[in-house]
Amino acid sequence: MTGSDASPSFRLAYVPGVTPTKWVRIWNERLPGVPLTLVPTPAGEASDVLRDRGADAGLVRLPVDRTVLSAIPLYTETTVVVIPKDHVVAAVDEVSLEDLADETVLHPFDDTLVWERLPGEPAFERPETTADAVELVAAGIGVLVVPQSLARLHHRKDLTYRPVTDAPESQVALSWPEDETTDLVEEFIGIVRGRTVNSSRGRAATPPQAKAARTDKSGAARQKPAAGKNPRGGGAGSGAKGGSKPGPKGAAKGGPKGGSKGGAKRGKPRRRP
Repeated sequence: MTGSDASPSFRLAYVPGVTPTKWVRIWNERLPGVPLTLVPTPAGEASDVLRDRGADAGLVRLPVDRTVLSAIPLYTETTVVVIPKDHVVAAVDEVSLEDLADETVLHPFDDTLVWERLPGEPAFERPETTADAVELVAAGIGVLVVPQSLARLHHRKDLTYRPVTDAPESQVALSWPEDETTDLVEEFIGIVRGRTVNSSRGRAATPPQAKAARTDKSGAARQKPAAGKNPRGGGAGSGAKGGSKPGPKGAAKGGPKGGSKGGAKRGKPRRRP
């Protein structure tokens, strides 16, 4: 089977903490004939997966290799510190990095934050993964600073988290190989940007003839008939606002000028003797 005969499909990589459910649902509603396959990807490997064409696009954390990848930032996450529920930090609403100066702050190898200077005291060993670091927090070895979505992903009943006001933040972006901006990639860009079906890039606009027809129709409906004319073709006065108008000047209400005061009844004219 040749490439032209193959059924279209779309592969979407996504890193831990990112939830693509809403966008996948919209994709399935708009393109039911194009299956979307999710590709779970470690944050540190996302750029390699996209460069190697392991996915058509990906929901990743910035930065990415912008020499070969395009990226559209979607949102920025709050950074939090993960702590045991009985930790002193749990008593406050938020903390600063200075508040963590005396804490052992774990720094896993898959850390997604970009630090100029690591906060707190370094641990004796670096955990391999964020999941490993969460286990060490539960064991009382130290604390962990991560994007909020990762704290939720690795939630435990004995742990909680608090925002860190001055920590680096993680940006989530849609990324794809720059030289592979296909129609399906454009479709997904439209979905994550909130475009409607009619406004998505590549959708046909309303034909000019249809627009003109709607304009003419609405314009005709607003036009008023000329004075003294019935829009249905009647004579002057018929259908006019307020009913029929009085007769010619000089005529009494009851009959012609000179008739009896109350007006005579109509009937056959009398013959003269």
